Amino acid sequence: MKPLKILLNGVWYENPIFVQAIALCPALAVSTTAVNAIGMGLATAVVLIFSNITISLVHRFIPNQVRIPCFIVIIAGFVTVLQFGLEAYFPALNHSLGIFIPLIVVNCILLARAESFAASNNALWSAADGLCTGLGFTAALTFIGAIREFFGSGTFFGVSVLPAWFPLTVIIILPPGAFFTLGALIAGMNVIKKRRRA
Repeated sequence: MKPLKILLNGVWYENPIFVQAIALCPALAVSTTAVNAIGMGLATAVVLIFSNITISLVHRFIPNQVRIPCFIVIIAGFVTVLQFGLEAYFPALNHSLGIFIPLIVVNCILLARAESFAASNNALWSAADGLCTGLGFTAALTFIGAIREFFGSGTFFGVSVLPAWFPLTVIIILPPGAFFTLGALIAGMNVIKKRRRA
């Protein structure tokens, strides 16, 4: 297993948002600003890293018939700890992300990585996979959030960057704008991949 391959898979070749198109509900719902997007991405990455490590260590003791419920319980435990941490130290972020923090438990990325990678690799590689997949998820959310925030609100990470006379595209920060932005980014990524293959 090569570290570079794990990194490229998580960030580019198997990106959860742009390639696999999983976990789109939180991705599109919370990406109205770049700060929310980074917060959601990092929260998911933290749970992904620790759940991958734990699952890689205990999967051999779990009967095959109940492995999925057990994986979900492990993930739910880390999500609960994360939510308590956010409530204590980042209450504004916790409030803005709202219900999507507890919904990390049913995020497709976590169960997919637990089943396809952590359950068949050691703790070190599982941690690396969780980190790289989490980085890919965070990067994708941040791109979506930054674009939506820039064109919809005229700000970048909460700082006003466009002059007052610049016409804002308010639809970008509404739900349809999330789909438009995601579609444009996926199309751009596919163009880059096609040119690299040519």
